[in-house]
Amino acid sequence: MRTLVTDIAELVTNDADGPGLLGIVTDAALLIEDGRVRWAGPAAEAPVEAAGAAAAAERVSAGGGAVIPGFVDSHTHLVFAGDRSAEFAARMAGQPYTAGGIAATVAATRSASTADLEDNLVRLLRQAERSGTTTVEIKTGYGLSLDEELRALDIINRHTDESTLLAAHVVPPEYRDDPEGYVDLVVERIIPAAAGRARWVDAFCEVGAFTEAQAARVLTAGREHGMMPRLHANQLTASGALQLAARLGCASADHATFATEADLAALAAAGTVVTLLPGVEFSTRQPYPDARRYLAAGVILALATDCNPGSSFTSSMPFCIAVAVRDMHFTVEQAVWSATAGGAAALRRPDVGRLTAGARADFVILAAPSHRYLAYRPGVDLVRRVYRDGRLISAREDCP
Repeated sequence: MRTLVTDIAELVTNDADGPGLLGIVTDAALLIEDGRVRWAGPAAEAPVEAAGAAAAAERVSAGGGAVIPGFVDSHTHLVFAGDRSAEFAARMAGQPYTAGGIAATVAATRSASTADLEDNLVRLLRQAERSGTTTVEIKTGYGLSLDEELRALDIINRHTDESTLLAAHVVPPEYRDDPEGYVDLVVERIIPAAAGRARWVDAFCEVGAFTEAQAARVLTAGREHGMMPRLHANQLTASGALQLAARLGCASADHATFATEADLAALAAAGTVVTLLPGVEFSTRQPYPDARRYLAAGVILALATDCNPGSSFTSSMPFCIAVAVRDMHFTVEQAVWSATAGGAAALRRPDVGRLTAGARADFVILAAPSHRYLAYRPGVDLVRRVYRDGRLISAREDCP
């Protein structure tokens, strides 16, 4: 099946060989064939086959809007139950954020039915899709027992290929006095049972969660069972977690709010992507990291939502782009790249996050002439149509 997208005012390709960071093409067209990008470029230079495709296949008009790659949200926690809005309100009234609130979600999640957990996940996924997200990573981490973590993985795997085992999220209440015993459970039973079910293994290396030594045990065990490592690191405090992520060759070190120059140099040398999570700082009043420092050190940056019920209950990548530009000192171009190609790098997915020949045809048509409007008009729904694998998955023709 072929689709020709025309009337594109601005096409963001993320072509590394194209002009500027985003490889922007103006007055562009996009030819899709069998769910992949066949050709992208100026409409006036479209190959003869593209002209033939207009007659032989579906033709989609972008209506003078911009077209960008679908967002790649490389950090979410969507398998959960319960409500923590009161906790959010308390933080906004001055109460500091700690990792302790996760326990409330663990209790609610354990009590919920599989159907209710999956219904909630699907609802959040549909919200994300309407905001332009076409690839999403989803973590476990609110079950914290063998059966509950495997139940979460089974739910996740019905909806994405990017499944992450986060059994080392916090120490569950039944192991409060024996955290090493819980790490033993994760390493000796949960990880082996999750082999073949999780693409990634993760740990929360932070005060109130897991030490560097404990996180290293978990990530090493996961890798031995075929999972690639990533790490929650330096969200609340400065520690050796970022150095650990670099040393273990993690695909991504996430949060990284507190990072020294030595940390950034190590991450850049290791090729570990740093995933910044603007929704967390927005929702917890933690200090915003300055993206300029990270980029100056040669670190690859991704942006993600960290959608979870406690510290960042947003599924909107456009919101995260706007906050990143306003408060993390990203340029608009850097933020859009980090929300697309950067997320793809964090997931080691060369097939998404770009609109060049051979890439998966995941793209968003905006009700705006340029990608800049994603930050220029914060809070306004500018996502008109969303395509995954060349197929329409969300449409809003009433966008402003």
